[in-house]
Amino acid sequence: MRADRLVTMSQPVDSAVSAVRTYIARHRAAFLDELAEWLRIPSVSAQPDHTTDVRRSADWLAARLQETGFPTAEVWETPGAPAVFAEWPCDDPEAPTVLVYGHHDVQPAAREDGWDSEPFEPVIRENRLYARGAADDKGQVFFHTLGVRAHLAATGRTAPAVHLKLLIEGEEESGSPHFRALVQEHAQRLAADVVIVSDTSMWSEDTPTVCTGMRGLAECEIRLYGPDQDIHSGAFGGAVPNPATAAARLVAALHDEQERVAVPGFYDGIVELTDRERALFAELPFDEQGWLREAKSHATHGEFGHTTLERIWARPTAEVNGIGGGYQGPGSKTIIPSSALLKLSFRLVAGQDPDRIEKAVRDWAAEQVPAGIRYEISFGAATRPCLTPLDHPALQSVVRAMGRAFDKPVGFTRVGGSGPAADLEEVLGAPVLFLGISVPSDGWHAPNEKVELDLLLKGVETTAYLWSDLAENWRHAP
Repeated sequence: MRADRLVTMSQPVDSAVSAVRTYIARHRAAFLDELAEWLRIPSVSAQPDHTTDVRRSADWLAARLQETGFPTAEVWETPGAPAVFAEWPCDDPEAPTVLVYGHHDVQPAAREDGWDSEPFEPVIRENRLYARGAADDKGQVFFHTLGVRAHLAATGRTAPAVHLKLLIEGEEESGSPHFRALVQEHAQRLAADVVIVSDTSMWSEDTPTVCTGMRGLAECEIRLYGPDQDIHSGAFGGAVPNPATAAARLVAALHDEQERVAVPGFYDGIVELTDRERALFAELPFDEQGWLREAKSHATHGEFGHTTLERIWARPTAEVNGIGGGYQGPGSKTIIPSSALLKLSFRLVAGQDPDRIEKAVRDWAAEQVPAGIRYEISFGAATRPCLTPLDHPALQSVVRAMGRAFDKPVGFTRVGGSGPAADLEEVLGAPVLFLGISVPSDGWHAPNEKVELDLLLKGVETTAYLWSDLAENWRHAP
C-alpha cells in the first residue's frame, strides 16, 4: 500500500460507528418505503406529459425534507422544471457550509423498453431495488435524509455539525438549461465552502472510490459552402473547390501523428496529471478487454503516452460527432456538392477555459478552410471542467468517511463526461467533491435500472460520519 495514499484502513468498530449502524438498521425499512413512494412519481423532465409529475416530485421532496428536520425546504421555480432548496443551519456559526447537489428528475422509461417490471413501480429482487431513478438520482439524493438523522443520533446533536444545504435540480436529464441562471439568481443563499455532488458512481461494489474531477465540454458545428448548388463533377471537377473535401481536410487536420489535438493553443494552461495521480489510477483493477467489450469497440486508441483511464478522465479530446455532405443515396451521383457539415466536440480538463478554446478553434478553422469555400462556425453552451486536488481537506474528509463506512481502502477516479457541477464551482467559488455509491451495473438510463441496497445504506453511513469529520478538520485546515 502506498504510504501517501489518502485512505482509511480497517479499524475496530468504535462507539460512533456502532451507533450509526444501529440507527440505520432500525430505520432501514421506513427509509426504503419512503424512497419507493418517491420513485413511483414519474418525474420525466424531457416529456411534457410529465410536467405535473416533475412538480409533484419537487413538492414531495420538499415536504419530506421538512419532516427530516430541515427548517427550510422550498420549491424554487425556473422557466422549466422546479428545483428544491433546503437548509439546516449548524448551531456553531464558525462551522463550514456544505451544499449538496443532486436531481429529482429521471430519464423516460416504459415497460416495453425491456424492463422486467414496471419502471415506476419499485420492486426488490436479490437485495437490489429496481426502478427508474433508483440510482440516478433519487436514491443518491435520498440517502442524505437518513444520513443526517443518523449523524444527529450518533452525536447527540440537535443540528448538523455543518451548515447543511441541498439543491436538488429538476432538469438535469434535460440538459440543465436553466440551472446556471438559477444558481446565479440564488448565489447568496447557495453560498458554501464546499459542494458535494451525489450524482455519480464508484468503481465497483468491492472497490469504493471517490471522484476528484469532471471534464468540461465545448461543442461546435461547421457548415462549409462551395457552389451555389450541386454541380457536375465532370464539367467542373478539379477546377472549383469542393466543400466536402474541405470538411475531410479539416477532420484530417484535427489531430497530429501522436493523436494530440492539433489546434494551436489547445493545451495551453492545462493541469497535468501528477505522478501520484497516475499511480493511483494504475492501482485500480481495470480490465481493458472488458472495457472494450462494454464500448462495443475492438481496439484502444488515443493520445500517445497515456493509458486508457488517463485518456478518458484527465486528458482533453477532440471528437468528430458527425460529418456529411453531398450525395449519400444508392448508386452514384457524380456531383460537387454545394455544402458540407461537421459537428465537433471538445472535452476539456482543468486549466482549459471554454472561451479560449472557442477562439482557438475559430482561428484554426480560418487557417484550414481553403479560399473559395465559405463557412459558418457556431458554438453551443459550454461546460467548464472541475478538479479537486488530492490534498484538499474536504476531499480527505470524504475519503475518511467513506473508508469508515466501507471499512476498506478508498481509491480515486475522475469522470470523463461533463455536467452542471462546474457551474456550481464557478458561480459559487467553492470546490466540488463527488460522493456517490452507484456502480456501473446499475444501468443508468437503461431498462432495469437498480441500486444495490447494501451500497445505498453505505451511502447513508458515509454521510452520517462526514459532517462531523468535515467540521472538525475544516477548523485545522491550512
